[in-house]
Amino acid sequence: MKYDLIVIGSGPGGYVAAIRASQLNMKTAIVERAEVGGICLNWGCIPTKALLKSAQVYNYMQHAANYGITLDTPAKPDFEAIVKRSRTVAETMSKGVQFLLKKNNIDVISGFGKIVKDKRVEVSQPDGTTEIYEADHIILATGARSKELPHIPQDGKKIIGYRQALTLPKLPASMVVMGSGAIGSEFAHFYASLGTKVTIVEFLPNLVPVEDEEISKQLERAFRKAGIKVMTSSAVMSVDTSKELCVVTVKDSKEKIIEIEAEVVLSAVGVITNLEGIGLEEYGIEVERTKVVVDDFYRTNKEGIYAIGDIVHGPALAHVASHEATICVEHIAGLNPQKIDYGNIPGCTYTTPEIASVGLTEQKALEQGLEILIGKFPFTASGKATASGNRDGMVKVIFDKNSHELIGCHLIGENVTEMIGGVVVARNKKVTGHEIINSVYPHPTLSEAIMEAAANAYGEAIHL
Repeated sequence: MKYDLIVIGSGPGGYVAAIRASQLNMKTAIVERAEVGGICLNWGCIPTKALLKSAQVYNYMQHAANYGITLDTPAKPDFEAIVKRSRTVAETMSKGVQFLLKKNNIDVISGFGKIVKDKRVEVSQPDGTTEIYEADHIILATGARSKELPHIPQDGKKIIGYRQALTLPKLPASMVVMGSGAIGSEFAHFYASLGTKVTIVEFLPNLVPVEDEEISKQLERAFRKAGIKVMTSSAVMSVDTSKELCVVTVKDSKEKIIEIEAEVVLSAVGVITNLEGIGLEEYGIEVERTKVVVDDFYRTNKEGIYAIGDIVHGPALAHVASHEATICVEHIAGLNPQKIDYGNIPGCTYTTPEIASVGLTEQKALEQGLEILIGKFPFTASGKATASGNRDGMVKVIFDKNSHELIGCHLIGENVTEMIGGVVVARNKKVTGHEIINSVYPHPTLSEAIMEAAANAYGEAIHL
């Protein structure tokens, strides 16, 4: 069968590409070897947020007395029910994507897709049978999977990745988390909230290393307050799984070797791209350091072949893949899409407190030799945060001292992931500090802390 476009992979890059292509009157098919919706929807972004919501509700119930509410019996987590709800949420969203694909008349082809000569896609089944499909254009959107350290391979039981962490049969009494990026930090927070004794080991000096250092330090304080043992500038040297409990050997920040016993070790040291077996070498597609090389419109070095999402250079984030998909397809259709500004990509971590950020950190701005103005506003001074019962966190804004443009915004606190979108638009429009200060923010809200932080940068803060 001949298509205008075939997309290999149905994650947030793949399915968005397919739908946008259909909207632009392309005959489109999507090839998927597993669940429609990809890792993010089925085994990442969505189900983890469901788990974290259950943890938040449990935390509220534990502290109900702080809100003037008395419970007759103490709240207890039902781990099996929490996991079941998470899987139901993921299944619901997957069905939603399936509905959208059907609504847009997109053919969903089950199997493993591989590009073969003359812009064709070979789709293999588990029994070895194959079928060939032709297309004028092919988009590779095969995503990534959990990275394994060579000396600490995952066995799926005692040493696990994020997939197993989503569906453990029972709540572990203890856990060591290797890595403190979004995945590691979110799971550390979730399991600790339900009562697991958690130790998080981070090789770099700060938790969530991509974030501004002040934000990282606040998260570390919150984690320690929640009972999580934090070990930064530390490395897991080995894990012995021969006994009932894992024996984790760690070199700490003082070069001291210590051993930690844990029921489970979660490896959250990053992801690795899914490039194996999809025909890149045979087709002559250029690859650089496990990433497919593309231009601003996601064209590879071979005419008619494109790549988006985790398998190309750039942040491995669902919202980035979706936007790349739209740009790629619109360019194929002959439109004139605006290329992505990768310096204006928001990042979110859904711990408690949440983290959201966009633009330069203070350290990065200084490294670039910029003269900057910094403004901060703590949520301890926020009426809305005080009323909600969670005053942890702050807003930190960074302006270029010469142009006064907002070049960075870093938030930590309750619901701050819902606040960052407007900041992205502001930076896209090159908004200045005075324009933020002169805008009327609603009160009482958490969002007005952005205006207060901007005012603080110019010595004009009223409530600080």
